[in-house]
Amino acid sequence: MKKKGNLCILYVICVTILVMLDQFTKYLAVSHLKNGSSIILIQDVFQLHYLENRGAAFGLLQGQKLWFVISTSFMMIFLILVYLRTPSEKKYHWIRLVLILLTAGAIGNLIDRLRLDYVIDFFYFEWIDFPVFNVADIYVTVGMAILIFLIFFYYKEEELEILWPFQRKKQQK
Repeated sequence: MKKKGNLCILYVICVTILVMLDQFTKYLAVSHLKNGSSIILIQDVFQLHYLENRGAAFGLLQGQKLWFVISTSFMMIFLILVYLRTPSEKKYHWIRLVLILLTAGAIGNLIDRLRLDYVIDFFYFEWIDFPVFNVADIYVTVGMAILIFLIFFYYKEEELEILWPFQRKKQQK
């Protein structure tokens, strides 16, 4: 039980540090990029470009703050429930990492939406005209990529079923 408590403390500390890093980079973007020009890091490839995103990726759901706040809140509750169900065995360290990244990404962008009504984005891959994104988006993307890999190549189905926080009805024989 003590190990589980330590893992929960680790979860809170890691999420807090990652959210602080996300918010600090957004502070730097506002300080150095807002009302200014982009900073070209690699000509015609990558730049820092300030953008106030009132929607989701690719500009979807513009101005739907309430939807984002509610859905993000439910997602964070779900992530926390899964984390609490995650066994303390070493085999599940990767799942804990994924949950930390997803939670930190969700909180980082939720803070922006609640505080500003938009999310601050500033990384832009001009070469492929990729949507402008931020550090919280990187957490979510990397977390999901790791999760997909784990689901297909690392964990067995029954090892993942124990993480599901909602009980399924057992079928009668």
